[in-house]
Amino acid sequence: MSRAMQCQSCLPWGSWTQLCQSLPGSGGTRSVYLCAASVPGAAGSCFLRKVLQARGISLPRGCVRYQGGSQEHSVQPRSSRHGLSQLRNVAPSDAIKKHQKSLSAWFSHQPNEERQFGPSFSLDAVHVDPVIRESSLEEILKPSPDLTIQNQLQQSCSQVISLQNLFDVDACGRQVKNVVLYGTVGTGKSTLIKKMVVDWCHGRLPRFELVIPFSCEDLSHSHAPISLRRLITKKYQHLRDVVPMLGTSNLKVLFILNGLERLNLDFRLAGTELCCDPSEPVPPSAIVVNLLRKYLLPEASIIVTTRPSAVRRIPGKYVGRYAEICGFSDTNLQKLYFQMRLSQPGCSGENSVSSSSGEQENLVEMLSRNLERHNQIAAACFLPSYCWLVCTTLHFLYFTRTVPPSQTLTGIYTSFLRLNFSGEVLDSTDPTNISMMKYVAKTVGKLAYEGVMSRKTCFSEDDLQQCFEVEMKTESELNLLEVFRRDVFRFFLTPCVQPGKEHTFVFTIPAMQEYLAALYVVLGEKKTLAQRLGKELSEVIGKVSEDVVVVLNIISKVLPLRFLPVLFNLLKIFPRYFSRLSGKDRDAIAHTMAEELFKEEDYYNDDVLDQINSSILGVEGPMRHPDEAPDDEVFELFPIFMGGILSRRNRAILEQLGCSIKNLAAFEIAKAMKKTVIRNSRKGLPPSELMDYLFFLHEFQNERFTAEAIRSLRTVNLSSVKMTPLKCSVLASVMGTTCHEVEELNLTSCNLDTSSLRILFPVLLRCKALHLQLNSLGSDACKEIRDLLLHDKCVVSNLRLANNPVGEQGARYLAEALAGNRSLTHLSLLHTALGDRGAEVIAQHLTENQHLQELNLGYNSLTDAAALHVVEVAKKHETLDKVHLYFNDISEDGKRALDSLRMDRDGVRALVFLTAGTDVSDYWSHILNVVQRNLPFWDRERVRQHLVLILQDLESSRRQTANPWRKAKFLRVESEVKKMLGKLQHGTL
Repeated sequence: MSRAMQCQSCLPWGSWTQLCQSLPGSGGTRSVYLCAASVPGAAGSCFLRKVLQARGISLPRGCVRYQGGSQEHSVQPRSSRHGLSQLRNVAPSDAIKKHQKSLSAWFSHQPNEERQFGPSFSLDAVHVDPVIRESSLEEILKPSPDLTIQNQLQQSCSQVISLQNLFDVDACGRQVKNVVLYGTVGTGKSTLIKKMVVDWCHGRLPRFELVIPFSCEDLSHSHAPISLRRLITKKYQHLRDVVPMLGTSNLKVLFILNGLERLNLDFRLAGTELCCDPSEPVPPSAIVVNLLRKYLLPEASIIVTTRPSAVRRIPGKYVGRYAEICGFSDTNLQKLYFQMRLSQPGCSGENSVSSSSGEQENLVEMLSRNLERHNQIAAACFLPSYCWLVCTTLHFLYFTRTVPPSQTLTGIYTSFLRLNFSGEVLDSTDPTNISMMKYVAKTVGKLAYEGVMSRKTCFSEDDLQQCFEVEMKTESELNLLEVFRRDVFRFFLTPCVQPGKEHTFVFTIPAMQEYLAALYVVLGEKKTLAQRLGKELSEVIGKVSEDVVVVLNIISKVLPLRFLPVLFNLLKIFPRYFSRLSGKDRDAIAHTMAEELFKEEDYYNDDVLDQINSSILGVEGPMRHPDEAPDDEVFELFPIFMGGILSRRNRAILEQLGCSIKNLAAFEIAKAMKKTVIRNSRKGLPPSELMDYLFFLHEFQNERFTAEAIRSLRTVNLSSVKMTPLKCSVLASVMGTTCHEVEELNLTSCNLDTSSLRILFPVLLRCKALHLQLNSLGSDACKEIRDLLLHDKCVVSNLRLANNPVGEQGARYLAEALAGNRSLTHLSLLHTALGDRGAEVIAQHLTENQHLQELNLGYNSLTDAAALHVVEVAKKHETLDKVHLYFNDISEDGKRALDSLRMDRDGVRALVFLTAGTDVSDYWSHILNVVQRNLPFWDRERVRQHLVLILQDLESSRRQTANPWRKAKFLRVESEVKKMLGKLQHGTL
């Protein structure tokens, strides 16, 4: 401790004051030290005034202020104390209120990524304080225990302290002035400080009268000398009237120094001189050092946030309390965070408040159940940053309804890394100044890539050493590795929670492994030793040859050495040759992307969006037994992230993080992809893989490339893919890059609803054959289909709506569409609950239609009157030649009337039974195939009754004919029906 500070600590509070003024006729600033005890009351004030007047200094009458390195207060007559109090409080209080308003506006401002959570989102509304644990320097310096989830929980549960109590007296009863708040990346240091400032602005931190936050990143960019007072007024101009009061005993000030790891501080007297004058210009780092030394404004409180590796930069004697931010170690905190985030009004972006709030509550409930299972996601959400990522991903999956979608999944992960790393260098003391994200891409990215290639998600200590330590050769590299271990390691890798794998590590979020692997490949870090040496050698030879050629060109003008530049020009061949080899690297990246995107062993997995949803919300049903062999790991996001990283927006963000991907490189990779990706996409893809391919095109964000890829898709089969609003938006966005007609779009059993049809409307217009079976489309959806069919650009010729609850009202909308449509030729309303009234409505409007050729009204509970009415209308129709009426409630008389129809005479054929008079119907196999295909969705008992009637009809017709050939045909069909009945009764069909 300095001598001045020792003297100060020995004297009563307020016994030493310092007055610093610029004296006339002197070349510098002089300090006048006065003992307040020797000049009591008015006599002391008069004495001081005379001394100052003798030196040529005039002060306002009744007020004499003394400025000191540790404190600053006034010596005044008792009679003027009230006036001075007013002078001190009126103007500064207004200034502080303006300061609070300015700080509140600034610190309440949220990044663009937060605006998706609704207009009412604010830091006040959704903040959950992380667990803060009191620590010590000895604990920080000692080797860390085994990194397991149990150890993390035990550490975070001991010596918990709240944010409001950080400045309470310590265990020895001493008042704490300096607090170091540290935590690894992602624990929420910056967010906690934001909340602390906002709380003070709203009067929820009454301990301090003035809070002055500083960003150490901002201070690190300035090296010009500046005084503390000038620094404060430069950052906060509202405090001009308050700054002169700094140092007085009555003003309780808190300085916040956020991100101390950005500053290189030197606490040695030889490195940073002592400074107790807030008006003296010194480098910003010197201001910080002297504030922490308590040599400058010793009565001020200071809270410092930093990463663990930088804690030791502040000598322990200057720190009153160490506190570690431990994140959300309690799952209840995680649940509270998710509840507040996902339940924000307007979060879903829908006008229907009731439906959106119900979906939000369902999401929160599913997420809570998954957390209670102690799944790996609970370990990931130990870090508040990953809670944010989970909420943002769920919001993307469930509440995206715009076309094109406002975000991409790759963009979410890239923004997530920007919010947490924001271009920080790994170690500000290292001369290489490598960015944290670049270091992560080179090291963790390598581990991630090797895991993807070997289909591995769990990594042992040997795996980590192989990726992190094998190539360590210099002291600088080892120091960077140590900083990475302390500050960043737990952000990306966490102990596995599976029984028997506690000492292995997994990526905190599974998709993060695939993202970092993709980043590793796209950045060109995946190089062989020969490629790395070749690159370095080409750069050296290129630089040397250019310099030597310039020198020799000058010399050759004097001496006859014209042949030498020719020799050195040959050296340029190698760099040119290497540039061609680097072009081969771009082809290799495109080849890797295509190979991983169209891997046949992944063809029948769920699509990637469903996989992400399951990884967050879990899979409903019984949990897997620990001894049961796990499924093979799937890495289908890896190639999609590769494409997403190449998008212009993500490259711009990665550039800010120190990971540069040049425009030329992205162009060459896209060019190479045309030869590989588009060619492979022309092969028939299963529905889930086709959805992944469409999602890849959306993530790639290259409209020209996407248009060329989509033109080759004439048939789009997405049957049985659960088409969420996001997937519908992706499909509409990708297909919207071209205007070509689609031969067939199969959306059978895709969980479509009215909003889905609304999103897909522009795509549906261009589809000739449209399959919408098994989607629970009711009357509201039929209203959308009516608008679709009446659109002047509609080209739909074949529409299948089988197994949808269309009903009578839906039939009215479809009947209106039939009356005005000019493109539809085939309409299937099989099993759509039309009833007689629905069928009659359709029959009434058929007269206005001129193009329909085939109408399927099977399995709709039609009676004789309705069926005959439809057929009578069909007889008069110019183009309608086939009406399907099987599996309806048609009597024997009705059947005979329908059987009498002749194509050559009546112009229409009704498909009712498997028989046609005394012969087998030409369509018997078609009818049985329809039954077999739709049986899982039909009432089995009713189907059984109909099959019994069909069998009786076949037997009766067989007995009526004497033709042996016809009898054989009847027996064949009877055997098929009996076989189907047998399977139906045994439950095998």
